[in-house]
Amino acid sequence: MSEEPMPSGIPERLIQATISLLASEGPSAIKARTVAAEAGMSTMVVYSHFGGIPELLRATVDYGFDEMRRSFEQAEITDDPIADLFGMALVARAMARANPHLYDAMFGLSNRATYRPTRGKSEVLSGHSPAFQSAYAHVTGACERVAASGRVSDIDPVAVAAALWSFVHGYITLELANHFTDFNDPVKEVLLPMGVTFCVGLGDERASALASHEMALNLSLAR
Repeated sequence: MSEEPMPSGIPERLIQATISLLASEGPSAIKARTVAAEAGMSTMVVYSHFGGIPELLRATVDYGFDEMRRSFEQAEITDDPIADLFGMALVARAMARANPHLYDAMFGLSNRATYRPTRGKSEVLSGHSPAFQSAYAHVTGACERVAASGRVSDIDPVAVAAALWSFVHGYITLELANHFTDFNDPVKEVLLPMGVTFCVGLGDERASALASHEMALNLSLAR
């Protein structure tokens, strides 16, 4: 997560407590009394500020996407847009690995009804929330840079962003579920080649795509 200090307001402290509990104990720990205890407050504070656990989780998910946006904003921008695109994939993976249960909540992967945020009659799913859209705009913008680079065929950045988002988060989900334990380095052996193949499919030269992805990985490892 971000190293920025968490604001001292009560809602923010409750969100931070929820994030901490997700990281240390998982979704089963997210109850009004446990979140309140983690934050050093009374249980009623959860209800008075959020209405209930589903609403608190929705706010926590939004905080997660705000963190993703901040991480994308802090990512290095080079003169190689394909390298930068893969760099964003690595940023998303790092966030997921730092708190897998928060990632699960952000992408609706939990099957536990009390864990997944509910949907109100006039509300859209978290994947269309302003917090999500602010983070996702960076992905679309990066795809627009790729489209303008001259390295790929004529593409629709919006469609490419959706496809990229799908394969990157598909990979992350499988890695978090330990599907790649037979690989010594799944990023290098699975994610990187998949990214290269994706860009070749867009029209890039394989050698150029490989060089871009290796550059992004090296930059990531050097941080």
